[in-house]
Formats: sequence, structure tokens, C-alpha cells
Amino acid sequence: MALEAAEAADQLLGEGDIPPVHEVNAEGTSPFLLTSDHYGRVLPRALGDLGVAESELVRHIAWDIGIAGVAERLARMLDAHLIAQRYSRLVIDCNRPPGLASSIPVISEATAIPRNEGISEQERDARRREIFEPYHRRIGAAISRRIHDKRPTVLISLHSFTPVYAGIARPWHIGTLYHRDPVLPRLLLKHLRAEGDIVVGDNEPYAVSDLTDYTIPVHGEARGLVNTGIEIRQDLITDQSGQQQWSERLARILAEIETELPL
Repeated sequence: MALEAAEAADQLLGEGDIPPVHEVNAEGTSPFLLTSDHYGRVLPRALGDLGVAESELVRHIAWDIGIAGVAERLARMLDAHLIAQRYSRLVIDCNRPPGLASSIPVISEATAIPRNEGISEQERDARRREIFEPYHRRIGAAISRRIHDKRPTVLISLHSFTPVYAGIARPWHIGTLYHRDPVLPRLLLKHLRAEGDIVVGDNEPYAVSDLTDYTIPVHGEARGLVNTGIEIRQDLITDQSGQQQWSERLARILAEIETELPL
């Protein structure tokens, strides 16, 4: 009872706050399981605006612009299960191991996040307990159920990236990301490059690692799943038309790849 009372006193989410986990098509029959760590940019009411201007809170530092629309469409086109996280990465980044400085950033790119400065361990624990852990528990439970039911499972972590970073233009339209398991990324690279009209990154603009990522190392690699990260450049999916076009392209390519995978 004492522990429950202490947790209640340190509670982050309250009345008027939405649950962190968003799901689409949970009964989908596809072997592809889609995740979106930076789907939303919601802030808990108790944290206000984090001391950050609204013009900053709509930027990439707060969420992956455009990926929500792609993820939702792709889930329906593939008949795949999507598990997404609604809260801003500025509250807690659900693709970073807890405890890293980038997990609850005090500065993101060049933007200070005043409300994250000097927070207590209790508040850190509350953010992890109420946002990070429910999201990753749900992914883990979905995978466990699929394994129990002997359903093939391929993990795809969906993200978007900025067209320019640190003043340097990024040439890639899309990138496939991986660490220990290159099976699906190699197939994706082959099919995407065969399209002929796009620049495709091989572990660009980011590469997966145990220190900078959580979803793929923990839910993909540690559980022996075929997996990949997909990064789409944000200016290509800012509006609904772009989101539809890229969803259709990925759905077509992934359907082709499904027949080539060792499932």
C-alpha cells in the first residue's frame, strides 16, 4: 500500500490525458508488425508546454512528422498490426534506453527544454512507468502472443527524418536501418532501388545500435525476429497525398518481399 501511495503521488498522467498506446488493426493477419515510437506529439497536462514555444513543438524535435499518416495507411493496406506511441519524444523518447541523456533531453538539436532540466528521479520514473513501459509492454505482449500462436512475425519500426540536418541537405528519400540482422534490409534495398526514381539509404541517415535505439534491439534482435527500421524524409510525407503515395509504394514492395522472406 505504501508503494502504491508513493506512485500515486508521483503520477504523471491524470484526468484529461490520453493513454500512451495507440493501436490499429490489432487482429491483422499480416506477418508484418509495425511500430511507431515517435507517432505523436502529445504533452501530459501536468507538464504544460515544457517551457518550449509552440513553433518548436511542431518540429521534428517533438515527433516524427508525417509518419503517423503513413503508419496508419500502411497497416490497413497490409492488414498489419500497428502499435504506436502518442506522447512527444521530448517527454520521454521511446526509442532510447532509459537512463541515457537523450531519453529525457534537456536540449534537442539547438532547442532547450526547460521543463526537463533538473527533474527528480521520481519524475523520471513516472515518465518511464506511465509512457515508456506501457508502450513497450504492449509490443512485447503482441510478439509473445504471435509466437505462442506460431504466427510469423516481422518487425518494422517506422520513422521519418529531416531533409536538412546541421545545415547539410540529406539526399535520401528513404532509408532502411539495421544492426545485427541484414536479411530484410537487404531485400528492401534491392526492391526500393529497383524503383529507379528514389535515392535509398543503406543504414542512412541513421544506423541502429544498442546505445542509440531500443525498439529494434529489444523487440527485434533479442527475440530473434526478422526486422528493419524504415526512415522516410519528412518533406515527402508532410501532406496526405505524400503519405498515401509512400504507403502505397511500401505496401506494394513489402507484399513482394513477404514471398521472399524465410518465414
